[in-house]
Amino acid sequence: MTHSEIETIIERYGNKESAILAILQDIQAKEKYLPKEDLEHIGEKLGIPINKIYRIATFYRAFSLMPRGKHEVCVCMGTACHVRGAQRLVDQIKIELGIRPGETTKDRNFTLETVNCLGVCAAGPVLAIDGEYFGKMSSAKVEGTLKKFRSDKKKEGANGKA
Repeated sequence: MTHSEIETIIERYGNKESAILAILQDIQAKEKYLPKEDLEHIGEKLGIPINKIYRIATFYRAFSLMPRGKHEVCVCMGTACHVRGAQRLVDQIKIELGIRPGETTKDRNFTLETVNCLGVCAAGPVLAIDGEYFGKMSSAKVEGTLKKFRSDKKKEGANGKA
C-alpha cells in the first residue's frame, strides 16, 4: 500500500491510537497480510512504538505478518473429519498446490491451513475455501473444488482456451 492509502485508513478512524485494531484489519483485508513497511508507517503516524504494533499483530490469529493467498483453504482436522479422511484431503491439496499447511502458493492465490474444528461434523470431512464449506469431501473432489477458485488465467489454461 502507498503511504497515502495508509493515511486515508488512519484518518477514517480519526488518527486515534485506540483504533489500531480497525486500522490493522483494514490493511489486512486489502493486502492479505501486514507488511512491515505498513506497520512502521502506522507507528510513525500514530506515535505508537513498532514493538507495540507487533505485539498486537502477533496476538490475534486474524493477522498475518507473512503474505497470504487470495483464497484461504482450510481443512477441518477435528475428530469426525479426521476419521473420515481429512488427512487424505490435506495430502491431495499438497499435491495440487505444492504447499503444506501454513504456506502460500508462489502466485499468492492460495494459503493452506488446517483447523481443529469447523463445527459441521456431520458433513465431514469438510474443506472450507474463503468461508464457503464443502462437505463430504474426498481427495477425488479436491481438484474440481480448487479449480473454482483458481485465477482466471489458470482457468483458461486448464480449459485449453489460453
